[in-house]
Amino acid sequence: MRLSSSFLGLLTLAAFATASPLAKILIFSRTLGYRHDSIPTAISQLKAHGPSASPTAIQFDATEDPTFFTSGNLSQYDALLFLMTTDSSDTPRVEVLDSDQKTAFLNYLGAGGNYIGIHAASDSLTSTPFFGNETGAYFDYHPALQNGTVVVLNASNPATSSMPTRWNYEEEFYNFKSDPRTLGATVLLTVDESTYTDTGTRKYDEGTPHPLAWVQDHGAGASFASPAPSTSATGRSFYTSLGHLNSTWETSTYMDHVMGGIGWALLSNTTLAFSA
Repeated sequence: MRLSSSFLGLLTLAAFATASPLAKILIFSRTLGYRHDSIPTAISQLKAHGPSASPTAIQFDATEDPTFFTSGNLSQYDALLFLMTTDSSDTPRVEVLDSDQKTAFLNYLGAGGNYIGIHAASDSLTSTPFFGNETGAYFDYHPALQNGTVVVLNASNPATSSMPTRWNYEEEFYNFKSDPRTLGATVLLTVDESTYTDTGTRKYDEGTPHPLAWVQDHGAGASFASPAPSTSATGRSFYTSLGHLNSTWETSTYMDHVMGGIGWALLSNTTLAFSA
């Protein structure tokens, strides 16, 4: 049976209309210090949620090999996701990337690359100022793992739009060495400090309310690149301190939070998937 040219044309148009770009994100999960046993669960969950992600399907690749950080390799990715990375606990600390690898990372940001940091990512590359700015703040300490209530401050972002206003669950509630708002970040989540116990000593001003997750429309780390990109050519940054336990990664509330933040980051006008 021969199909008419007009019918074939309709099929072509329908296929074009339903096709969507495929975003690629590199998960980097190297650890030289504390290693979270939830890393395999996190990678599995991210990959499982990739095909149905919004605003476009995502192919997640994963590595713990720092030598993969070359300009050529990184240039194929719409975003880099640092998943619970940690530097060594030695003094001086050994970082998860060496100087050449950090240069490739910085060049990636300077070219408009997007960044996502999850949980202990804020405790890596701790002697690398551009990374501290791109993440928004460095980890200081956390009290004992316990139940507490996370509170949504800004529900307009996809990372929080489907979350309950108050979410009580078991987590490591991080304290930070600076306030991400000083870099222009918008804090999305805080914690009700009356719902958990913190007996530690806070030596730094992390701002109020207590920041737990935030976004930067234009990641502050890119300004360290040479030449520095214009603001409009700078990618986005999303960081969440949540995600310590395997059980957290298995909840729809948390996965909606993470995938919403990733999707928001991909809506940067520098994202490769939408610029091809």
